[in-house]
This record gives sequence, C-alpha cells and structure tokens, in this order.
Amino acid sequence: MDRVGAEEGADAPMVPVDVVGVRQQQQDQEIVVLLLDAAAELAVPIVIGAREASAIAMAQAGVATPRPMTHDLLRDLLEAVGVGLDRVEIVALDGGVFFAELVLSTGVRLDSRASDAIALAVRTGSPVLCSAEIVAAAGVEVVDNTQQREMERFRDFLDHATAEDFTAPGGPHEPDVDDTPP
Repeated sequence: MDRVGAEEGADAPMVPVDVVGVRQQQQDQEIVVLLLDAAAELAVPIVIGAREASAIAMAQAGVATPRPMTHDLLRDLLEAVGVGLDRVEIVALDGGVFFAELVLSTGVRLDSRASDAIALAVRTGSPVLCSAEIVAAAGVEVVDNTQQREMERFRDFLDHATAEDFTAPGGPHEPDVDDTPP
C-alpha cells in the first residue's frame, strides 16, 4: 500500500475524530480502536495490541491503577515539566501502519505510534485529529442500526411487491377520496 497522509512538513487538512472505543473484530480476532469522523459518517479502525487496547479502555472507563501505567507516567511527566499535549494528529498510513504525532504546547511535534498517542490523548482530554486523506482512504461507513432495519424492511417490501400494489385503488397513482382537493 502506498503511503497515505501528510509528508513531513506538509500541511494536510486535518479533521477532528472521536475515540469511540476499543473493539475486537469477530472475523479475525484483531483488536481495533475506532476513530469516528462524525461529519463524514466514517469510522477509521486502527489495529492495536492488547496492552494498548487495555490502556485506552481503562482510561475511557476512568479506571485508576495502583501504580501508574506508561501512559499515565507520560501524562504526569508532561504536567511536571509544565508542558501540555495540545493535540494528537494521525498523519500517515503506510502499509497498514498508522503514524501519529504528539503536538505539545511548546510547538514541538513528537513521532508516536497511533495507539500510544490515542492512549495519552484520552488521559489528558486532548483532541485527536486525523488526516482527511486517511479518513477517506481507511474509513468505513457508519450505518445507523435503525436506518439499516428500515432499509431491510424496504428491500423486503420491494422483493415481494407486484405492479398491482402500485396501481390498486388507494395506491399512489389513484388518490383516496379524502385526498381529493375540494
């Protein structure tokens, strides 16, 4: 797969995404973190390891550990030196590997694995942005379950409908008496 996303130094359009959560895909047992671009109704699944999945899920659930995990330590270190995490940017996708950058309040940008960057963003409440190119290339359409059920009912209706259903009295081509204008 060719590299998708910003090359170093390029200003690619970035879109805000929500960290929906961690899921295990049933077909291949891979663990993914889902990033949602609500405006485009696309979700970007990023395959991550079990430890990173646990770190993200625990932070989202507000679970505190007796000793700091690595991502907690990074958060605490940034706070101790007076540097904030302005945002996380998912900047490239190359051969199925997502590349991220931590953008610090000092303006410094640090290369990061996407899973680590997301785990840190969840802990600090920092926004996560994703290259619009990556969302377009790797995003999957989000389907509302209610809409999906309605579409299934409509398809079922069309599968069993006959021409008479559309031309019978009271159908769309022949108005009911109550629908006739005065």
